[in-house]
Amino acid sequence: MRSIADLQKIVDGATVAKTVFELRPDYLALLIAIDGITPSPSDSTSESLLQRAEATAKARLSSTAVTDIPAIKAWRDTYKSFGAKPKKYQSSIEALTRRIPTSGLPRINKLTDIYNAISIIYNIPLGGENLDAYIGAPRLIRAIGDEKFETKNGDEHPDKGEVVWCDEGGVTCRNWNWRQCVRTVLTEETRSALFILDALAPMSREELEKVGEELVEALRGEAGGLVVAKRVIGVEDGVDG
Repeated sequence: MRSIADLQKIVDGATVAKTVFELRPDYLALLIAIDGITPSPSDSTSESLLQRAEATAKARLSSTAVTDIPAIKAWRDTYKSFGAKPKKYQSSIEALTRRIPTSGLPRINKLTDIYNAISIIYNIPLGGENLDAYIGAPRLIRAIGDEKFETKNGDEHPDKGEVVWCDEGGVTCRNWNWRQCVRTVLTEETRSALFILDALAPMSREELEKVGEELVEALRGEAGGLVVAKRVIGVEDGVDG
């Protein structure tokens, strides 16, 4: 198991490019590195959380169209700002929200179910990466276009100027929070993970940190024993040129 110092080194090494903050100066990223996770398939705990998330989303949708939900609209506008068409590329919260009236949220494994539920409850894109498959520190950049993105059908490349999360092995998530690569996907065997929460105004740093705390507590459950390191990155925290 990694130490807190080892995990803190990973999140402290994370960077967000200046060109990303030029698109959204209000952007905040919360990175949470966790080790000591007990692997598990979906269970009653994750099912309860998913049902809470589905009820929350259905209540929103009862009075507001998907594209008019403020958080989803903000991400659609953000995607347009770097040339990604929202009809083709949907933020993770939009894609999940659209599933709920018909098929509901997916049941994948306990780890993924929990972070998807927290994402929907608080209407914030939230992604999880297998830390054991991660290479180096996380970076949010605007792509050159030759970076490698691993899919089930082989390698692809992001569009030039696309906002992507990456590590030293290539792109880990395209279009900010649209789609994850296969290399770092979470499974029922994952014991160490990196979670990235993408926030836009009006969500404050304090509100973002509270969402992160709920995620950690949901993962901790009754077992305890997690090793956790966190960091929030905003424009005032310094950027990678």
